[in-house]
Amino acid sequence: MTILCVRFQLPPGCEAALPGLLGLIEDVTPVVEALPPDGALADLRGAERYFGRDAEELARLIRVRALALYGIDCVIGAGPGPLLARLALGAAAPGSPCAVPEDLVVDFLAELPVRALPGVGTATARTLCEYGLDTLGGVAGAPLSTLQRLVGARTGRELHEKANGVDRGRVVPNAVARSLATEQAFPYDELNPDRHRRALLAATEELGSRLRALEKVCGTLTLTVRYADLPHSRTGSSGGTPISTTRTRTLKEPTAHSPALTSVAYGMYDSLGLQRARVRAIALRAEDLAPAEQASHQLTFDPADEKARRIEEVADRARAKFGPHAVMPGTLAA
Repeated sequence: MTILCVRFQLPPGCEAALPGLLGLIEDVTPVVEALPPDGALADLRGAERYFGRDAEELARLIRVRALALYGIDCVIGAGPGPLLARLALGAAAPGSPCAVPEDLVVDFLAELPVRALPGVGTATARTLCEYGLDTLGGVAGAPLSTLQRLVGARTGRELHEKANGVDRGRVVPNAVARSLATEQAFPYDELNPDRHRRALLAATEELGSRLRALEKVCGTLTLTVRYADLPHSRTGSSGGTPISTTRTRTLKEPTAHSPALTSVAYGMYDSLGLQRARVRAIALRAEDLAPAEQASHQLTFDPADEKARRIEEVADRARAKFGPHAVMPGTLAA
């Protein structure tokens, strides 16, 4: 079995083109799982035999069609399972798909850092690195009992299997998008709260625009503030500054209205009580997505709210015609 992991290089705000791009993959195989906002998994079982081409040739075919029909390039990784395909994607480049044959899986994984494995967070990686298990090759060679003592029985068993190339994942066709995310990174560690809030405003307007383009609403918003990675934070000392802080809030009603998302994001930020924190990046994730047509909206009879929504529609049309930067962040709020 060969799986492709495709990531299209979509311009910001152009997620609405994803269904058409997925159609190009479905011309090759009907087993396609969307990974919004810009990717997909494809199971080539049967497609290689039908077309008489291997995974790398089919990957190049998909790329050529995406460029010819949409002017959008893509990066593609291939492997015997979804996990290996995702990891191979990290070693790929436009025009150079990375395919990992089944007999070379262990060699490919051996040199990868342990953080490259999906599901390995900061705390788990720190624990493993403290014991010299900083690569997947080291994890694969460690006794299972040792890993389970370090990170727990279930996590240790999963890590051991994945590091040894055991991939139990599968491609689920027509999977529904569960979240959209965006991250606003600062060029240097930022202490100014006003710039933090400006980044939040840009993030909520981007998420709102993307949700409306996909005709979705979100029910939950998650804020992650990433701080400067100070030397003592890497050591895991109890008195060190945390690498990041996360807050999640359920919205009063599912929405794609940017001002509503901004209000919730500002509330979560204020709840952190940051005082001269050195912030490296601010990320927002819209979760619990649902079709906009199924969402209800509480009528306010507020002329200002109705005006804001009309302005939002005009701004979306401007972005669709002139690009994602046609409307500057903060314009709608003004």
